[in-house]
Amino acid sequence: MEKLIIEGGKKLNGTVKISGFKNAAVAILPATVLAGDTCVIDNLPQISDVKILADMLSSLGANVKELRPNTLQINTTAMEGCFADHDLAKELRASYYLLGAGLGRFKKAKVAYPGGCSIGSRPIDQHIKGFEAMGASVSIEHGIITVEADKLVGAEIYLDVVSVGATINIMLAAVMAEGTTIIDNAAKEPHVVDMANFLNCMGADVKGAGTDVIKIKGVEKLGGCIHTVIPDQIEAGTYMIAAAAAGGDVLIDNVIPKHLDAITAKLKEMGVTVIENGESLRVISSGRLKSVGIKTLVYPGFPTDLQQPMSSLLSTAEGTGIVTETIFEGRFKHVDELKRMGADIKVDGRVAVIHGVENLTGAKVSASDLRAGASLIVAGLAAKGETEIENVHYIDRGYDQLEQKLISLGASIRRKKETN
Repeated sequence: MEKLIIEGGKKLNGTVKISGFKNAAVAILPATVLAGDTCVIDNLPQISDVKILADMLSSLGANVKELRPNTLQINTTAMEGCFADHDLAKELRASYYLLGAGLGRFKKAKVAYPGGCSIGSRPIDQHIKGFEAMGASVSIEHGIITVEADKLVGAEIYLDVVSVGATINIMLAAVMAEGTTIIDNAAKEPHVVDMANFLNCMGADVKGAGTDVIKIKGVEKLGGCIHTVIPDQIEAGTYMIAAAAAGGDVLIDNVIPKHLDAITAKLKEMGVTVIENGESLRVISSGRLKSVGIKTLVYPGFPTDLQQPMSSLLSTAEGTGIVTETIFEGRFKHVDELKRMGADIKVDGRVAVIHGVENLTGAKVSASDLRAGASLIVAGLAAKGETEIENVHYIDRGYDQLEQKLISLGASIRRKKETN
């Protein structure tokens, strides 16, 4: 076990380059199963979730080779099925994409109920609804989800709730189904669009990604391709918030600014200067910021994955901020840790009321999930004194070269092995 130690109070200055999008990468890697051929995936973040999925594909019979840092060559020709048991699936939520990919190619898949961060209820009922609408049978026994079909037939599927996971999983199953599948009330997130682009690169016929209606015309066969993963909007947003919290002048490079409109608007409302320049954003922050209200929503609204880091920023803003979490009910687990650092936060159900204090102070805290860990890093950078963050493995799931990037901006942060 390792921990991060941050000496707070250092302003951040310089340039940070954003890595490939974690949420896109962990969907695209399982989707290579559909190719039955060789795919080269570039701009993958160097994070534990990507390594776990690469190992998972290898264990299922794929030939996975690292061509260079951030680039994997994956040949799934020799794969004969998709069966991910509990030991494989427990590490991350994205293992469920093997259901859609396996169903699409082999007309059968078995995956243990997926793991990942504990941030609230994340049912897969909409995934199942989509699979069944296309003619698959779904059973869950002894923690194993089994999907199978004699054949898949296109269908019109209305999602009762907007779900990125269900949208992508149905897309994976539908690309080689007979006829046309229409997903209504589909998720519009950038990684849904990236997935559609990847599938089309393999020979699929997917239209409408990025809108709430996606149409997939089934094809008989897919093939290999080369694909570059889009930049990580959540990583970019985290560094924007970190720069706002610590103060300074930071250029966030290799981003798609449109993907960051919601966070940019809120930071500007708080008094932060954000300047867009092509594929970069410059964030300038000095003095105490003003509180704002935050309500998490599906894209293009304020992303739930940035709610926790934003809560840390609001902890020292002037006034009172109201944070409403509409996506995951368990996403306030970081609040108790922020209170250890002197934050004044009261939580009632899905709403947190944050009364800004002058300063946070360093303390020993523990990450309960990936984005909670990011929130503690933001708090540690802004706090007076030393902050120790335990359970760093959560943070390693989603942030590529975190310490190196922060150190390059002037932060005082180091990793240390924990001793019993």
